[in-house]
Amino acid sequence: MKTISNNKPSLLLLVIAFATVYIVWGSTYFFIGMAVHGFPPMLMGALRYFTAGILLLGWCYLKGDKIWVLKNIITSAVSGLLMLFIATGLIMYVEKTLPSIIVAIMVSANPVWFVVLDRANWKINLSNKSTIAGIVLGFAGVLLLFGEAVSKTISAGMGHGQLAGLLLLLISPIAWCGGSLYSKKRGSDAPARVNTAWQMIIAGLAFVPASFVRQEYASFHISQVPVQAWMALGYLIVFGSIAAFSAYVWLLSVKPATQVSTHSYINPVIAVLLGVLFGGESFSGLQFVGLLVILLSVLLVNITKYAFKKPKIKLPELSINKPVCYEAGGKC
Repeated sequence: MKTISNNKPSLLLLVIAFATVYIVWGSTYFFIGMAVHGFPPMLMGALRYFTAGILLLGWCYLKGDKIWVLKNIITSAVSGLLMLFIATGLIMYVEKTLPSIIVAIMVSANPVWFVVLDRANWKINLSNKSTIAGIVLGFAGVLLLFGEAVSKTISAGMGHGQLAGLLLLLISPIAWCGGSLYSKKRGSDAPARVNTAWQMIIAGLAFVPASFVRQEYASFHISQVPVQAWMALGYLIVFGSIAAFSAYVWLLSVKPATQVSTHSYINPVIAVLLGVLFGGESFSGLQFVGLLVILLSVLLVNITKYAFKKPKIKLPELSINKPVCYEAGGKC
């Protein structure tokens, strides 16, 4: 069952939501890199998402929301496991070895995967030449980054662990887009904040056994966690999870998934700036070209969505029982 809202969201809310997703999520790559150098990645995921989910669910309870609807919880569980446990979990895992810049660039190909995985709209999307060109160009950008990684591995400039991290990053956007499309198509009659809370709680719980499997608890000592890592974790909980992810889930309920996915234009730019200016990360010319290629592919994939469409004026037949309507779309 899809949620269909008859009330058009206000422009101010849309601007705030998009700005939050654009800017805050761009910064999360930098703060994840800071946090995982104090916390093991799976344990950090458990702390981040379970804490954020419990806080948000408590807020939903105070607002009087219905939080114990099984159907909504199941939908949130599937999308949360795909988007947060698998997609974001892989990002946290690979940032132990990969710079935040390269991770952000690789993930910026998300909109391309949206088109590839949105099977219901293949007939529409794949009939457009610019969309097909965008898909091809997007994969070319990813291959360009892989080519650089392979070259550095051969010349001993990059370890095999980093190359393996890049391979794992291919799974991350697939899982993210799959979870996003599932969330949008299944829909929910609950507020976006309730769905978000359950997604984070269930993902946070999933990180706990993953942390045990990796034996992270055996070598973790809370007294050795630096202050920077604690601050980064706090930022990820409040802004990266509660604020930005809530805004993202809400936008999915009121806007097309391909339009919401345009955050991929801004996120890598913010990540690059923070990584270079504050993280001391290097940004090669080939990585810059790869970023431009991927962003161009995203533009081509979505360009038809940005085209201005003149509303058609429908003039219904005159009837003594029906009023004549001259508004765009034929609605009075």
